[in-house]
Amino acid sequence: MNLMAAIAVALTALRVNALRSFLAILGVIFGVAAVITTVSLAQGARDAVESRIASLGASTLNITAGSRARGGRQGGAGSGTPFSDADVTALRTELDFIAAASGLVQSNVTAVVDGANWPTQIIGSNAEYMDVRDWTLADGRMFTEAETQRSARVAVIGQTTARELFPGGGAVGASVRVNSQPFEIIGVLGDLGAGAFGQDQNDVLLAPVTTVRSRVTGFSRAGVRDPVQQVWVKIAPGFNMELATIELEDYLRVRRNVPPGGQDNFAIRNFADLIRAFNETQRVLGLLLASAGLITLLVGGIGIMNVMLVSVTERTREIGLRLAVGARRRDIRNQFLIESVVLCSAGGVIGLGAGVAVARGIEAFGPAMGLTGLAVSVDPSVALVAIGAAATVGVLFGFYPAMRASRLDPIEALRHE
Repeated sequence: MNLMAAIAVALTALRVNALRSFLAILGVIFGVAAVITTVSLAQGARDAVESRIASLGASTLNITAGSRARGGRQGGAGSGTPFSDADVTALRTELDFIAAASGLVQSNVTAVVDGANWPTQIIGSNAEYMDVRDWTLADGRMFTEAETQRSARVAVIGQTTARELFPGGGAVGASVRVNSQPFEIIGVLGDLGAGAFGQDQNDVLLAPVTTVRSRVTGFSRAGVRDPVQQVWVKIAPGFNMELATIELEDYLRVRRNVPPGGQDNFAIRNFADLIRAFNETQRVLGLLLASAGLITLLVGGIGIMNVMLVSVTERTREIGLRLAVGARRRDIRNQFLIESVVLCSAGGVIGLGAGVAVARGIEAFGPAMGLTGLAVSVDPSVALVAIGAAATVGVLFGFYPAMRASRLDPIEALRHE
């Protein structure tokens, strides 16, 4: 019997007992659906978070001050001696692998325009911050280094801030008051998307660091001239991030007078390492979720074996008749094996559709359940693996019933009632 004929016979046998066949493959359906749903959601979450982390810049480093102890009690990260504008200038001019650098001073403020107000975040930086973060402008211009030096009251705002303060448009050229200080809006940022932790990066007001420090936040630290809360640097193309990070650490240890063997009084965050660590975590989590689905598949395989054994018992006379008219034992074995594979493959296809539907449903109704920004990514390779796993279950759990059918004695089979 050729393969197509065997498949046709298998479909006919399954159609005769449609309800029983469907109940038998429920375990396979649930198993495949579980694999597709969990892996798709995990992949979607990984892509979303990875894109958010990548928006910080895979070639970007964030530098903050370390902790300072007071009375034997640690003040926490950032409480140590801060960096300054002079440190930013030194980094940019003395290290050839740094393409751009900017110190930051930031605070939560309320922006007011003609009676309308909007709570937002103000970030004080220099003109290079746009290059560090790979940000672009949708309208207007960025403030210049000269404007930073003279503490000009100019600002560039994000799209969310522009929409809330200027619903009718026309933000560029308008004036906004921040902590009673008037700022002229000279530009609107392009769409920045969500940050690494889901915050709206478009809800921001960017101004010269000197202006923000002296007129808005009043940020100061005894013994440090022109302090900044953190420093962002961008590594030039072609430089290895790990080597650049090591060289930067060595440079800062010398500049900040860290003794040999002493603890660093600063911290450097490498977002490329963060991406790699997150990917590794997601890979392990995905494997665990897929394993749970595969266990469900194996449980479904036991149901398939049970149904196939019942089928062999019910069709004993048919098997005996086929053997009597010349069918080979391997033909009988292959026939039942194909029926088992077809049964499981059908369950796999149904489970694939169900899994995609459930994942898309969670994506569609995610905001109503508080799962904002959740996206589903259905990988075709995962779908093929799931269908292949279902077919493999058919082979593994159908082999014993098929062998049992092929070993029946023709005479005894024909006598079977």
